[in-house]
Amino acid sequence: MAADKPAPGKLVAENRKARFNYEILETFEAGLSLTGTEVKSLRQGKSNIAESYATEQNGEIFLINGHIPEYLQANRFNHEPRRPRRLLLHRKEINKLIGAIQRDGMTLIPLKLYFNQRGIAKLLLGLARGKKVHDKRETEKKRDWEREKGRLLREKG
Repeated sequence: MAADKPAPGKLVAENRKARFNYEILETFEAGLSLTGTEVKSLRQGKSNIAESYATEQNGEIFLINGHIPEYLQANRFNHEPRRPRRLLLHRKEINKLIGAIQRDGMTLIPLKLYFNQRGIAKLLLGLARGKKVHDKRETEKKRDWEREKGRLLREKG
């Protein structure tokens, strides 16, 4: 394996603000329908899913606004960096997600983009509900208290 390629099971991109802005109720692992140049670009580890989300179109789930940069060596055979990408899920999961989006007003937020142990690109998708401002403050208070508690325990021994 070359030095610039990530090891199997390696994280490519993470949406760190998702857990702060949303209450994640359930997670799903989805495959991605990608072209060859997209996979090569992902293996270089340059991707961004921070502003992306997933939505339903024609009975399928698509990743919208996920940025996978162009692969430099591909010249004219390259892909469009922000094209909608189909997510590969079981029909039962798709129906459950579509129902949650339409009935309950939830959103699908990508949490992590990674390669699994077999070297296949996967997306960890979270079924989420948006947090209000007071919920975000509460989360911040809990995080600060946990940090302070750790400091106190270290000092006391």
